Amino acid sequence: MNLDEDQQDRQSGSNLVVLDEVSDRLSQQQIRRMAEIYKLAEDDLDGRKIIHPQMRDKRVLNVFREIRTKLIQKAGKKNFCLLVTSVCEGSGSTFVSTNLAASIALDHRKTALVVDCNLYAPSLGYLSEGSDLGFSDFLRDPSISIEQVVYATGIPRLRLIPAGTSTEIGPEYYTSYRMAQFVDELKTRYSDRYVVLDSPSIGDTADARILAEVCDYAVLVVSSGTTTKDQISSALEKIPSEKLAGMIFNQ
Repeated sequence: MNLDEDQQDRQSGSNLVVLDEVSDRLSQQQIRRMAEIYKLAEDDLDGRKIIHPQMRDKRVLNVFREIRTKLIQKAGKKNFCLLVTSVCEGSGSTFVSTNLAASIALDHRKTALVVDCNLYAPSLGYLSEGSDLGFSDFLRDPSISIEQVVYATGIPRLRLIPAGTSTEIGPEYYTSYRMAQFVDELKTRYSDRYVVLDSPSIGDTADARILAEVCDYAVLVVSSGTTTKDQISSALEKIPSEKLAGMIFNQ
């Protein structure tokens, strides 16, 4: 390599750094401008068991803040796509996924998006009134864009993609190009967006195991006092070890 080529490479690297800085600034500006159609009152958040800075039980608030901090540190402070699943139904994985997303959205420099991937028992519709199209519709219909399935939640910087209307699709859709495109676009559109997938329990269906493959990390929610060691071991075997961020004991 001659001197001119070496200088060109250094200049190219410098340009990439500048572009990254510009991209970060634009992303932060987009977050600040993100329109909030409505805002839930504190009583509404309490009724829906969603954390917020003014809540009375600061212990719960601080637990989710601590989990958020550990996940962000594990990801090297880069955004990620996180799967939240449980050992068995009724363990509270939706409660955990919603509040992990809410804890991320508490940071004014970040946005969070929670996706209801539990097509058997959708449970996040309460976060967005009037939502229609959602996750399953996007996977099934190539004419539907992501913009058409993202809804405001009434919580600043937190968005929702509901389960949708096409609840009869099979787990084969999760291994499709459309699914890979879905996750990639959600992460890359905004560098400060964190994506949380709320899935069925990993002990009951193949959905969570397949979804774990397209996520950066997975956390396993365990119902404390009612889940056996054998159930936990069986669930852990279904999550790739390099994807497992940890277990959360609920209740």
